[in-house]
Amino acid sequence: PTPFSNMFEIFLLLVIPFALTRTFGRMVGSLKQGYAILATMATIWLGFIALMMWTEFAHHGPAFQIAGGAMEGKENRFGVGASSIFAVSTTLTSTGAVDSFHSSFTGLGGGITILGMQLGEIAPGGTGSGLYGMLIMAVIAVFIAGLMVGRTPEYLGKKIGTREIKFAACYILITPALVLVFTAAAMALPTPGHSMTNSGAHGFSEILYAYSSGANNNGSAFAGLNADTQ
Repeated sequence: PTPFSNMFEIFLLLVIPFALTRTFGRMVGSLKQGYAILATMATIWLGFIALMMWTEFAHHGPAFQIAGGAMEGKENRFGVGASSIFAVSTTLTSTGAVDSFHSSFTGLGGGITILGMQLGEIAPGGTGSGLYGMLIMAVIAVFIAGLMVGRTPEYLGKKIGTREIKFAACYILITPALVLVFTAAAMALPTPGHSMTNSGAHGFSEILYAYSSGANNNGSAFAGLNADTQ
């Protein structure tokens, strides 16, 4: 791969979920609604990229400063910038492909990749889920705003009642529950610990990343876990 093909792949994995916002606007008869969701997605995506680049470029270690950034686990032909954009994009979607080792990112950088998945891959959306994650967030936001101002919550002319909020609550609770329960079980039981090649906080992060990736249908992983368990 070349730097151009790397950026082109980033474009390809983002273009469909971002384009779905316009499709949604046309389906509901209001392009403004689609553009509002697009702006929200873009803000989250760009915010993650800015934070990722800051933590990867501005690491205080002397070796990182000499190299021009945290280059461990990254290819010279891509550099810190393109690797950061790819890492954010692949974890805010359910792509799962990587062009650098996420496990070698700085502590905050690795945390950003985990957070992208734990948000539900909503900006711009994951494979097979697309737009509905952000729409559920919009429903919850409208419901809370309606309660705050004392009005009946509505979204796109439809009232948001108990039934809708129950479904939305299932969405925001089930996946985190899967991540937390299986991560806790892996750390508490003796057998999974034998597959960990790193201990301490980073070893825990590898377990947390693995279950965050699995529960959110991502497929990427931190290194350091033994997969040959047969």
